[in-house]
Amino acid sequence: MKGLVLAGGAGSRLRPLTYTGAKQLVPVANRPILYYVIDNLVDAGIREIAIVISPETGQEVRRVLGDGTAFGAELHYILQDKPAGLAHAVKIARAFVGDSPFCMFLGDNLIGTKVRDAAHAFESDPSVAAAVMLKEVADPRSFGVAEVDELGNVVRLVEKPKEPKTNLALVGVYMFRPAIFDAIDQIVPSPRGELEITDAISQLITTGHRVNCSRVSSWWLDTGKKDDLLLANATVLDAWLEHEVLGSVCPESSVSGRVRIEAGAEVVRSIIRGPAVIGRGARIVDAKIGPFTSLGDAVQVERSGVSNSVLLEGARILDIPRLEDSLVGRRVVVAPGKVAPHGVSLLVGDDCRIEIAQRAT
Repeated sequence: MKGLVLAGGAGSRLRPLTYTGAKQLVPVANRPILYYVIDNLVDAGIREIAIVISPETGQEVRRVLGDGTAFGAELHYILQDKPAGLAHAVKIARAFVGDSPFCMFLGDNLIGTKVRDAAHAFESDPSVAAAVMLKEVADPRSFGVAEVDELGNVVRLVEKPKEPKTNLALVGVYMFRPAIFDAIDQIVPSPRGELEITDAISQLITTGHRVNCSRVSSWWLDTGKKDDLLLANATVLDAWLEHEVLGSVCPESSVSGRVRIEAGAEVVRSIIRGPAVIGRGARIVDAKIGPFTSLGDAVQVERSGVSNSVLLEGARILDIPRLEDSLVGRRVVVAPGKVAPHGVSLLVGDDCRIEIAQRAT
């Protein structure tokens, strides 16, 4: 079985952060989102994986992921020259897939479930042309929604229905056999000008192919917006973080809960509450960090409090009493101005400087 990971798109919902980088490389718990996706595929025994990339961010994705050796995989790259839909991304991967079954995984989605059982079940039953992973959601109107019979077969898919008949949303993990390519050839672009994967799967069903499903009982997170990414960071820290202190912590500091402090990081007269992760070369002085906070490599936090936030590489937070619910880009400086607010919440792009008013004394 092969893997196909979709890592294109403009990342418009995370701008300005993604003006200078791929949304799938934004870190969650200090690891790019794509790392979790590839780890999940490799855990399922899928070693040959193609990454569909865009012209805007493809080179960065290649640089970060490399040839796959670090993951125990063999990575290939396929350029999608324009955002023409998920089914279009599958279509251009036809030469890579060949006659193999494959698992397609959206590169900006995180799930707490391993895909190995679903992948192995699909691979062992050639009567199934496609399989989807589904999650019950409170409001399915924003998702592709599946209708399922009593045998677990998908009988209908509807994209963002106004009046959904079920609450079973597609989570962005699909299993296909090569029959999907013929189905894609028989569909036309949707009103938004894209080849929709839900239309292609519906075409399989219409032509008598069997499509089944499995349920995701754990969490599922789309990381496309700031608040979604903060929730993903908190969820991953809470679920998977292990306590390990490799950096330097002075005797006057306190570290409690599950905290990972990477080698070269320095904690001076500070309080760290887990779950939290602190990257290599970070410097934390007279600060309060956490919970649910990820500080990237070379981040500097001095005389400040940071909670429920993600700070990317090289960010500096200086003399800010309380920074919370924030996503701060690489090398951003957040420093005081004239009048100090009670709290700050930011979505900040790379290479910015934010001056926050401080009350005059």
